[in-house]
Amino acid sequence: MVSTSRDVLLRLLGLSMVAVALGACEGTWLGVNNDPPLVGQRISVLATEHKLKPSAELQGKIQLPKPRRNADWPQAGGFPPHAMHHIDLGASVSKLWLGNAGVGAVSRDRLLSSPIIGGGRAFVMDGEATVIAFDAKTGWRQWVRELSTDEDRGASLKSGGIAFDDGRIYATTGFGQVIALRAEDGEEVWRRSLWAPLRAAPTVSGDRVFVVTKDNELRVLSTTDGRELWTHTGIQEVASLLGSPSPAVDSGVVVVGYSSGELFALRVENGGVLWSDSLTTVRRSDPLSNMSDIRGRPVIDRGRVYSISHSGIMVAIDLRTGQRLWELEAGGTDQPWVAGDFLFVIGNESEIIAVEAKTGQVAWISQLPKWEDEEDHEGRIQWTGPVLAGDRLIATGSHGRVYSLSPYTGEILGTEEMPDGVSMAPIVADGMLYFLTNNGQLVAYGTVEPDR
Repeated sequence: MVSTSRDVLLRLLGLSMVAVALGACEGTWLGVNNDPPLVGQRISVLATEHKLKPSAELQGKIQLPKPRRNADWPQAGGFPPHAMHHIDLGASVSKLWLGNAGVGAVSRDRLLSSPIIGGGRAFVMDGEATVIAFDAKTGWRQWVRELSTDEDRGASLKSGGIAFDDGRIYATTGFGQVIALRAEDGEEVWRRSLWAPLRAAPTVSGDRVFVVTKDNELRVLSTTDGRELWTHTGIQEVASLLGSPSPAVDSGVVVVGYSSGELFALRVENGGVLWSDSLTTVRRSDPLSNMSDIRGRPVIDRGRVYSISHSGIMVAIDLRTGQRLWELEAGGTDQPWVAGDFLFVIGNESEIIAVEAKTGQVAWISQLPKWEDEEDHEGRIQWTGPVLAGDRLIATGSHGRVYSLSPYTGEILGTEEMPDGVSMAPIVADGMLYFLTNNGQLVAYGTVEPDR
């Protein structure tokens, strides 16, 4: 969504947390679908328009790594490289609890950061830059820390994002501050003002915190005391999509994407430029589609960088040399999900595309609903994700429905109703699945243990 568009009037009253144990009720979205499947092959409008077609050579050839359990989901995208592959999740999960996660997407405030999991706690930053900590298993709220001060009340957008590392929470805010908190109790450790709005969660790696400002600046701070170590600047854009991508860090390299469509690989130590690229295109005719934003987080995996821009290019680049290995005519605003030798990404036209990571060939394309009212084309649905967990792809919709799909064929397996719309991809940690709804509710799913 463009930052100047009409805000959604949603608000959750109060900050009290409600934990609800809902037992082992049957779901419809993890392989059991009560609706008859749609007839015909799932090919998206965008795919047809740009002749993006599945390769016959890849039909039935998708193989995935075995699921692995991750104890934590400490940062946006999981871990600093943003490559989580295939996460372990039970074949049948049910809703376990629902917690009040503060102010959701109201008139001026927006939720820009997914929840995170670290050290047995779930952490959320709400629309007013308040950080709330829950017990990750039970949903009981443990502490609340409001980050804004009286001077920040007039900020047009307060929330940014959060990351967990080594017993601390690192938070960025829309009023231009980076704040370190103790994860145990929320006590402030240090605070640094950057004098520029921050609309992406930080990435923390080693002794450094990487943050991107609204003005396309990468600022790198020390985790110890918040002092600035180095900076890098891209081209400023007058208009851009709401939010920024968190940088990816791996093997001594940080990869950052800007709203200008620029993609840079920099040395973690000093910010020296290894290479740069531009993911811009002029193939579209309308102004919104021609926005060059790299809104989805870049991904680093086994010496390659994968990135997608809103304007219509997805690329694979050699991490060390900057050489483009392939490019695909596909645009999107969420990070590609890498799993073994394949990538899964949501395109601008609400389609999920499966791509071979080595060649860029398309394995399958599956169309998700584009409109809440398909007949009148009203209520455009914004999709986020996907996340691969427990042998299914999970995508969330702004209309309040979650879809699960087969990663092998793109077949829709089922859907689940959320309490409200969801504008961020879910997260998975320690065998549990978490969603943050637009009206500020944290919903947790997991396997219900049988009574003994």
